[in-house]
Amino acid sequence: MDAFETFLFLRFPDRQFEVINVGLPSETVSGLSEDGHADGKFPRPDLHERLDRVLAKTKPDLIFACYGMNDGIYLPFDEGRFAKFRDGIERLRAKAQAAGAQIIHLTPPTFHPLSARNKPGADGQPPATTLGGYNEVLDRYAAWLLEQRAKGWRVIDIHGPMNAFIEEKRKTEPNFVFAKDGVHASEAGHALMAEQLIAGLSPAELDWWRKTQGTEFFATSGIVSFFELVRKRGRLLADAWLSDIGHNRPGMAKGLPLDEALPKAAKLETDIRKYHLPP
Repeated sequence: MDAFETFLFLRFPDRQFEVINVGLPSETVSGLSEDGHADGKFPRPDLHERLDRVLAKTKPDLIFACYGMNDGIYLPFDEGRFAKFRDGIERLRAKAQAAGAQIIHLTPPTFHPLSARNKPGADGQPPATTLGGYNEVLDRYAAWLLEQRAKGWRVIDIHGPMNAFIEEKRKTEPNFVFAKDGVHASEAGHALMAEQLIAGLSPAELDWWRKTQGTEFFATSGIVSFFELVRKRGRLLADAWLSDIGHNRPGMAKGLPLDEALPKAAKLETDIRKYHLPP
């Protein structure tokens, strides 16, 4: 989300966008949690426990929803779990629309640890895909979301492009990963996701964004880089909003009260808007 908000600041400097990131680690839209999650310390949070509060407090115009990675519970495909995922997405969609918000769904990222990659077959030939195991569950979840486009849903695919990118990289770098655990992507992984988000919203802007990433704004200049300012502001607001809304996920940073966080964020935004792209 930091990269996407950076895009908004740079590409549309005269417009005001309020981006509120209330994503919660470990959460599911299905309400499911595996036995012994987090070494038995707590079950996975359920989005629907807090969704009404999220909508009431943030009053969004547009929602980006990316679920699925945790919803298969890192187990083989199961029709019951899949049904829970679909039901959770439908409930999220219905509540968003009832609140007057548009919603754009993102397919889940790719699960790609080296320990899960497919091996050559008995004939010694390379596998058709190196992305095996749990990623095949996510393939199903992503495919279902994409099928909903026929019903008029707006769905941006990050799963397919991530699959394709990793497969291509592994042709020359067999041990390539975005994340050692296959889940928590590196900066490069998040950059790829941001590209797909931009391409899904405004394809004509993608070439501009790719060129911009090579500018001074992504290199440290003075005390802090442009991107780092955006990230600092985003983290400040995310912690504040999550704390204000409330959730059942232990171990999260305690955010400032909103009446303290918002003025600090406004000061950071002033600093951010001092930067201008070169002609």
